[in-house]
Amino acid sequence: MVYKQFRVNVIIRVLLLTVSCLLLFLTLNSTFIFTPVLIIGLVVYQVWSMIRYVDRTNRELTNFLESIRYSEFTRTFAFKEAGSSFEALSEAFNEVMHDFQQVRSEKEEHLHYLHSIVQNLDISILVYQRNGIVEMINPAAKKLFQVNTLKNIHKLETLSKELVDTLLAIQPGENHLVKVQDDDDILQLAIQSTEFKVKHKTIMLTTVKNIQNVLEGQETEAWQKLIRVLTHEIMNSIAPISSLSATIELMIKEYDAKSEDAPHFDREAVDEIQQALQTINKRSTGLMNFVETYRSLTKIPKPNFAMVDMNNLLENVVTLMKKETENQGIRMHYTMEPGSIELQIDEQMISQVLINLIKNSVHALEGKENGEILIRGYYNKRGRPTVQIIDNGQGILPDVLDKIFIPFFTTKRQGSGIGLSLSRQILRLHGGTITAQSVPDNETIFSLTF
Repeated sequence: MVYKQFRVNVIIRVLLLTVSCLLLFLTLNSTFIFTPVLIIGLVVYQVWSMIRYVDRTNRELTNFLESIRYSEFTRTFAFKEAGSSFEALSEAFNEVMHDFQQVRSEKEEHLHYLHSIVQNLDISILVYQRNGIVEMINPAAKKLFQVNTLKNIHKLETLSKELVDTLLAIQPGENHLVKVQDDDDILQLAIQSTEFKVKHKTIMLTTVKNIQNVLEGQETEAWQKLIRVLTHEIMNSIAPISSLSATIELMIKEYDAKSEDAPHFDREAVDEIQQALQTINKRSTGLMNFVETYRSLTKIPKPNFAMVDMNNLLENVVTLMKKETENQGIRMHYTMEPGSIELQIDEQMISQVLINLIKNSVHALEGKENGEILIRGYYNKRGRPTVQIIDNGQGILPDVLDKIFIPFFTTKRQGSGIGLSLSRQILRLHGGTITAQSVPDNETIFSLTF
């Protein structure tokens, strides 16, 4: 039709329908049967066409609602040639679609922003249902748990069953600390969770952070404070005793009964006094040296960092200790995988740590046939450079293993109990850790991870 305005269109269609009905009435008594049938078909078509034309608005409204339902906000609606009222309706539809499109765009930007934050956080984040089905896991969590994907929390049972039980049982707002032994790594995992509902599902958002270094740092700091206080008080008490005993010993020599000019005193009494003073002076000096030794735990110098090839480091240590191990009938060797690993360390400090650990292994291998020490350099499964000292000596009992890094604790008769504590502090200054694993009478492993 040439007229596209809605009102004109309807009027014309009504007029045509009226004319058709009149023609039908006039031809009903006609001798021509085909003409009324044709007119009836024309009337039916006009009625159907008019209904379809009038329903156009309903169809567009249906399309509009379906676009909203299925979030299809790119569609446009045009009634520009159907009259002013339809033009207003068209404009309203398009404005609503534009607003929805803008809102969705903002939500997508916010979602992308939050997703980027979650993906780049160094804190492990797990989002999962109460039945263990994982909704989301960020890269930090994948790295911590050493998984590429995680569909269910129960898959972490190979790492730690206690961890899985804690994740499934934790309540909103609770904090839990779980210790996990993962090969040569010890993980102290701080776990915190919150709960929210999405439709019919209960979702847990849990953060997991390895605070092993933090705990070690706090423990070391506490010991250092205690040592500083004790050594200060002991030195303040012992120094005057040592000084006075030395002074009195010099004074008593003037009255030595052996001297001809000295006043007459009982010789035996003078000798006993001198011997007692010498004993006091000797023990005071020994105690001062003892205290000075423990002060070293609080006076570790800052590392002088430099790039060091691990292969050269291990080769130098093995060469230095080779004579001592051979004299004890111990076979010592080292391996590297890959052949070259670069470390940013203070070579003197780390060499001293390795020497101390090798000496501990030599001590543990006393009297054992076929004693062996293996020094192993490699990247662990978290990609961190690691050095292991492995021996097949007497091992460390389980109830002792957790105490060996505590200052003053030792199982040796002549030990001071500061060697391993000092080693842990040196590794902390290098941003690393030192851990121990042992099977008594079978194998002991000390792992230095940088």
